[in-house]
Amino acid sequence: MSMPIRLSCLLWLCTGLAPMPVPAQPAADALMLATDLRGEIDVAAYYVSEKLDGVRGRWDGRALWTRGGHRIAVPAAFTRGWPDAPMDGELWLGRGRFDETSALVRGADPSDPRWRQLRFLVFDLPGHPGPFSERIAAMRGLTTRTAHPHLAMIAQARLPSRSALDARLAEVVDGGGEGLMLHHRDARYAAGRSAALRKLKPFDDAEARVVGYLPGKGQYTGMVGALLVEHADGRRFRIGSGLRDAQRRDPPVIGSLVTYRHNGVTGTGLPRFARFLRVRDDEPPSPLSGAGGRPGTSSPR
Repeated sequence: MSMPIRLSCLLWLCTGLAPMPVPAQPAADALMLATDLRGEIDVAAYYVSEKLDGVRGRWDGRALWTRGGHRIAVPAAFTRGWPDAPMDGELWLGRGRFDETSALVRGADPSDPRWRQLRFLVFDLPGHPGPFSERIAAMRGLTTRTAHPHLAMIAQARLPSRSALDARLAEVVDGGGEGLMLHHRDARYAAGRSAALRKLKPFDDAEARVVGYLPGKGQYTGMVGALLVEHADGRRFRIGSGLRDAQRRDPPVIGSLVTYRHNGVTGTGLPRFARFLRVRDDEPPSPLSGAGGRPGTSSPR
């Protein structure tokens, strides 16, 4: 039984934006990225915030961009009056609403009523030269002065100990959140992975590229049973768990970058109990095979 495969179509249009010159596209690697928290740290030296399950965005003073460097088409009122200072943050509708947020950001439809609910939660200022403790004060002042309904600063807190940190993690996860972010008080903003910015979650996650599909059996006959994915180092494995029926009928296109959860790795270095989480919609599919593929096939190398 054949199955239709959705063609990827990211519509990064300027519809709804106030007329302005198109700014230069920010480099995709210009953002400060977190590393996993391993072992013990001086918790008191860090500011702690919730790790949001939204779409990361960067405001360059005139336009919003995704992490992958695509301009986001927003209603003109969404950013009208925002400051001209660069801001790093998360487009967020609320816990457990990543799919809605992603669809809204990709949809390029400024008339969608969900724009009224969306907020850009600022967690850093890339252009500020000071340490993070100073950038917090600057973010607070910036968002307070702007007083815009779609712009706010994410809550930052100081915790005294690892036990307090673990208790905060449990509170967030029990409430449907993903985890925590920890930012060292003395850290300057620097592009790339940084040990001064940590993420703490009750599970590991990673990314891999979709290169094919495995056909489903039993109740999944005629649908995708598992995604065949490939790590950057060329190792391939399957991800079947975590896919919803709608995703099995209309799976991520070949070349898509997907995020998955796992419980550590096996002796051969492959993820243990890999579970599909989401598609990385802020990056277009890699041209592995053109428009897509069919279940049970993999794309050309």
